[in-house]
Amino acid sequence: MLCTIPTHGRVASRSFAKLGVAVAQRFPFALSAIAREREVMRYFWPTLRLLTFTALPLSICATRADEKPKMRAVVAHEYGAPDVLKFEEIQRPEPNDDEALVRVIASSVNPADPLTLSGKYAKEFGTHLPMIAGYDIAGVVEKTGAGVTKLKPGDAVYGYPTFGGGWADYVTVKEWEVGPKPKSLSFVEAAAVPMGALTAWQSLVDVAKLQPGQTILIHGGSGGVGSFAVQIAKARGARVIATASTANQDLLKQLGADVAVDYTKTKFEDVAKDVDAVLDPVGKDTLARSYGAVKKGGIVMSLVARPDPAELQKHGIRGAGIASHPDANDLAEIAQLIDAGKIKPMVTQVLPLTDAVKAQQQAATHHTRGKVVLRIADEPKT
Repeated sequence: MLCTIPTHGRVASRSFAKLGVAVAQRFPFALSAIAREREVMRYFWPTLRLLTFTALPLSICATRADEKPKMRAVVAHEYGAPDVLKFEEIQRPEPNDDEALVRVIASSVNPADPLTLSGKYAKEFGTHLPMIAGYDIAGVVEKTGAGVTKLKPGDAVYGYPTFGGGWADYVTVKEWEVGPKPKSLSFVEAAAVPMGALTAWQSLVDVAKLQPGQTILIHGGSGGVGSFAVQIAKARGARVIATASTANQDLLKQLGADVAVDYTKTKFEDVAKDVDAVLDPVGKDTLARSYGAVKKGGIVMSLVARPDPAELQKHGIRGAGIASHPDANDLAEIAQLIDAGKIKPMVTQVLPLTDAVKAQQQAATHHTRGKVVLRIADEPKT
């Protein structure tokens, strides 16, 4: 660290000399005493100057060395609408023994972000203020704690920090919250994957246990979760019926849906009959009408509500409320499918970190096609 060394010793010497002359003029009887003092000062002055040049700068250097590294972040100090988010400079976090510090290159926006920001489910989500949003990240490991064994500085990773923090230059993560970034994706593209893909994967693979030849109805097939669900279902050999608005019918076909339903023109239950599974990110009337589309023994999964036990019993089907979670093994499997060309993230807009409020407002509409991504740093050069 470079420190500025003050050069005020020479000024002090000149001031002392002037003071001596002034005193001598007013008190001539003190000339001999002043002469002795000047001789003493002439002898000791080099030592005093050395102390001045070393002690003070060292204290300045020590103070600067104690300063903690800073970073940019989008912070909420209160719950509420997107405009409570503030762009600030704050202290950079340091990883605990079981954590890694990741330099974030990009972080995406999720439909659930406005709900988290509202504070409505703060107790259930475990959120606390002040809060940094961002549950999807792609970046590079900067440093690791002593207990971390699967990550090392320089690793390119993507993942889902449980309590957010991605809308910042740096975030700390546990080993099981991140996996190797898909090699075929840029960091911006990779940031669009984790939470949406994990939600779809855990719904279809872990809960529904979707098998080849089965049929699944996916509502909101053009959205952040739905777009991954369509592709994962097809990768597992299932038949897919997906719903979206008129403007997104072409996207459903690009994603691989066997049947695309325009919900503004057609009732999905007139098309989807005796399906093995339903994935619902909408709730309310859409969920209520979905029970009758499922065959006996099938399952209805909702991302926004708990399926009604009475309706489940009435139709002889199962139900599950879906809550996704970080999982490094799932992320690794998803990365393999991405690099094999079977899953592709849909990035519709890339914004700078300073536009986080705009991005959050877009997420609050729940009509985003694919994902909106915040670019936080330039892509690392390979």
